[in-house]
Amino acid sequence: MATFHLQIVTPDRLVFDGQVERVVARTVGGDVCILAKHIDYAAPLGIGAAHLVDETGKERAAACSGGMLTVYGGEAILMATTFEWSDEIDLARAERAQMQAEEMLKTLQRDDKEFQIASAKLKRALARIDVAK
Repeated sequence: MATFHLQIVTPDRLVFDGQVERVVARTVGGDVCILAKHIDYAAPLGIGAAHLVDETGKERAAACSGGMLTVYGGEAILMATTFEWSDEIDLARAERAQMQAEEMLKTLQRDDKEFQIASAKLKRALARIDVAK
C-alpha cells in the first residue's frame, strides 16, 4: 500500500515522525481516515482514539485530545494537545480519573463551567481506558 509522511507532535515532544499507510483520528466532526494522496485538509481534533498503520503494516493506537490535523502537499501533521500511545497509558490512573469525573458531574449543573470541565475530563479518561484495553 502507498505511504505518506506523518508527524505527530504535542507541546511536550515529537511523538512520531515517519511513513505511514494510514492514520485515523477523531475530529470534532467525527472520525477521519487519511491515506496517501489525500487532498489538502485541516480539521480540529476532538477527544478519542487515534490509530495509525506504519510502513511495515504495524498498527498502533493512542488516546488523543485537542489540536489540529492537517494534510498539505501529501504530508500530514497531527498537532495534539495530548497524545498517549496505548502502552504509555496507566490504566488504573485513567479509571480513577473516570470515577472522579463521574462524581463531579453528579453534583454540578449542566450550565456550570465546572460541568464542562468535568465532562471533558470524563471523555479523556474514557478515551484512555478504551485505548489501553
